[in-house]
Amino acid sequence: MKNLLLSSYYRIYQTGFKLAMPLLPWRKPVLLEGPGCVKKVPSLLEELKIKNVLIVTDSTLMKLGLLDNLIRTLGVNGCKYAVFDKTVPDPTIENVEEALKLYHQYDCKAIIAFGGGSPMDCAKAVGARVSRPNKPISKMKGVLKVIFKIPTLIAIPTTAGTGSEITLTAVISNSDTHEKYPINDFSLIPNYAVLDPELTLKLPPHITAATGMDAMTHAVEAYIGRSNTKETKKAALDAISLIHQNLLQAYNNPSDIKARAAMLKGSYLAGVAFTRAYVGYVHAIAHTIGGFYGIPHGLANAVIMPHVLEFYGSAASNRLAELANHIGIGKESKTNSQKAQAFIQYLRDLNKKMTIQSHIEEIQKSDLPEMISRALAEANPLYPVPRILFREDLEKLYMKIKGK
Repeated sequence: MKNLLLSSYYRIYQTGFKLAMPLLPWRKPVLLEGPGCVKKVPSLLEELKIKNVLIVTDSTLMKLGLLDNLIRTLGVNGCKYAVFDKTVPDPTIENVEEALKLYHQYDCKAIIAFGGGSPMDCAKAVGARVSRPNKPISKMKGVLKVIFKIPTLIAIPTTAGTGSEITLTAVISNSDTHEKYPINDFSLIPNYAVLDPELTLKLPPHITAATGMDAMTHAVEAYIGRSNTKETKKAALDAISLIHQNLLQAYNNPSDIKARAAMLKGSYLAGVAFTRAYVGYVHAIAHTIGGFYGIPHGLANAVIMPHVLEFYGSAASNRLAELANHIGIGKESKTNSQKAQAFIQYLRDLNKKMTIQSHIEEIQKSDLPEMISRALAEANPLYPVPRILFREDLEKLYMKIKGK
């Protein structure tokens, strides 16, 4: 009875958000697209009359030399810059505070997020702290806790997966509690997004795989949820098509610039979809596993997604059948349930082709009570999932993911 009442409350809450969706201050970043388009950033800053900028990235990208051209042209254009390159894979509160000090020390007026999801998340959180100097990151967890405008944010993704260049979300970790949580606010949507496929050419195959499946997860969870609009459905389907057609090509042939460009666009469109239609339990569970065991987010999503989709059962079968039809693996003679299973198997096969494991054995049963509590707190009542799950459901799911 209690779960029934909670389910009713959650659905009412989600319906309220869906009805309010058209009234909310959505925006899309101005897009710069195509090989070499990162070179346009210095002149963009000049047009905006911004002369001091903080670049948030990580040490690996610095060592690879991916920022060299950008830094060189910034200097030529007379734009001063500070570089924070200590972002860790799951950016921490300490990361954010250290980068914030650099922002103020160099009197910066804008932020460039350069990298994968981690530098993007860190940069967004720095912007949030600039706009809310008296509000700690821990108090921004959840929805609409920032509100105020952040400094101009230019997002330059070097992976095709997170979609952070379009989203209103930053995911931050607490090193002390192993908690990993999203900050969701319209003010965090970047002002500009730079989709330059040349920046993704040096990605190692395992990163291409994990980030590509991250984008797939965004699109699938958005599509099967209950808060879709015509725009989010189209964005999700277009993203799934691009990922389906190009992920293995980018994985097997890393220098294929067309496949890289298509994956960047697919990731962006998946971001458009899930920013407005939300994600689901795959993400809620992945955040806890990342927080407890340091499993990269895209990899966790890739492993978890087939298990969660299967657990939804008939609640998700019609939408999953539509996805099977969309990518051409749903035969007319099959039922929707069978088509849904075909799509789930397709995801498993895609993982296997890119040597992504099927289970996460690191999960410890003793950690489950806290992980389940955190996953439920993230997902319920916000995520408009096909089927609402409760503690006993998640306990079974975590064990399935572990392989037990």
